[in-house]
Amino acid sequence: TAVGFGMDPDLQIDIITELDLVNTTFGVTQVSGLHNASKAFLFQDVEREIHAAPHVNEKLIQLFRNKSEFTFLATLQQKASTSGVILSIRELEHSYFELESSGLRDEIRYHYRFNGKSRTEVFPYRLADGQWHKIAVSLSASHLLLHVDCNRIYERVIDPPETNLTPETSLWLGQRNRKRGFFKGVIQDVKVIFIPNGYITQCPNLNRTCPTCSDFLSLVQGIMDLQELLAKMTAKLNYAETRLTQLEDCHCEKTCQVNGLIYRDKDSWVEDDHCRNCTCKSGVVECRRMSCPPLECPPDALPVHVESQCCKVCKAKCIYGGKVLAEGQRVLTKSCRECRNGVLVKVTETCPPLNCSEDDHVLPENQCCSVCRGHNFCAEGHRCGENSECKNWNTKATCECKNGYLSVQGDSAYCEDIDECAAKMHYCHANTVCVNLPGSYRCDCVAGYVRVDDFSCT
Repeated sequence: TAVGFGMDPDLQIDIITELDLVNTTFGVTQVSGLHNASKAFLFQDVEREIHAAPHVNEKLIQLFRNKSEFTFLATLQQKASTSGVILSIRELEHSYFELESSGLRDEIRYHYRFNGKSRTEVFPYRLADGQWHKIAVSLSASHLLLHVDCNRIYERVIDPPETNLTPETSLWLGQRNRKRGFFKGVIQDVKVIFIPNGYITQCPNLNRTCPTCSDFLSLVQGIMDLQELLAKMTAKLNYAETRLTQLEDCHCEKTCQVNGLIYRDKDSWVEDDHCRNCTCKSGVVECRRMSCPPLECPPDALPVHVESQCCKVCKAKCIYGGKVLAEGQRVLTKSCRECRNGVLVKVTETCPPLNCSEDDHVLPENQCCSVCRGHNFCAEGHRCGENSECKNWNTKATCECKNGYLSVQGDSAYCEDIDECAAKMHYCHANTVCVNLPGSYRCDCVAGYVRVDDFSCT
């Protein structure tokens, strides 16, 4: 089937050549590619329709018919942080083969059909970084391989995709259809080939079955290094076992050291700075945020934070000119006034001088003194919990939950872990068990299965 690094032309489709992009396509410009051996094209104008002619679709349908092995190849340079479809083979809204790169979530997605239903495989990988990449997606029955830059990135066992395409099937390059999924960047060397391990035509150096002399010498040297390391580790293990034998009759209580203080096992204390209850458990500090009871304030009061208290309390509100102010908030009228115990009290503090032009003066929310544009409100001690981050805006600072965490009772100053497993917000596949972690999760293999990648086992 393959001669040297060549390919039987009857077993492949050179998509860029078949589409004749040089003469017929609006919104695409020929540019310099990664190399000069083939034409490269810049996709940037969203007003475009790049799809195959009927005779090309017919050739594609014939090649896919009853085939269980094929590979999609492309060389591309995707504009950083953009999302778009590289190739789509579809009938109306149903994708038989679609490769999508999301720069917003740093994912590569493979859409296909199995038993008449749409399926998607998600591969966490950043392809949209403005750099040149070679990408190869190989299917062999239910075996899926993803290579990027000649490196095997993912290997999975999936449901075998449907390859018997209908006569209405069409091929789109750089977009999902006429309206959606527009790719932004440069594409070169786009092919679909129908031989086993088709990725080798893109990366011929991967087609090595026997080690070279250099490989063999490196393996021998590696074994010698491992033997030396094993001898050293054995000596250290024997010494450690001797010390442990001496300590078997000694009872050692594991303690916890926090901020210079030593706590005994099962001791508890309160961290005022973080509003947490902490306990020393076998030498490990475990802390939980204090739970605040639901706060229902009367109509004339609002919940506010009070110094040295973790939970909000109700304080009388003020109303001025239709604007509602909470305790401690200020309003600038003829003079500066602050809400205290439900009454607007005149503030006599003078505003500090500003080291910026008047055009760059910004009045923060609920304050009387202006600051310079770009002022760091977070540096003023804005209070955010351990699982949230302070974010600066033009006139204020707010707290935002870190990835994998959710606000408690709608207050983003305090956030709790999202159980991705219980909420089914994970990518764990068959033969795995989802295990929740703080701010994340992992996929463990079921007993009797071995890992394929981070999300699947076989």
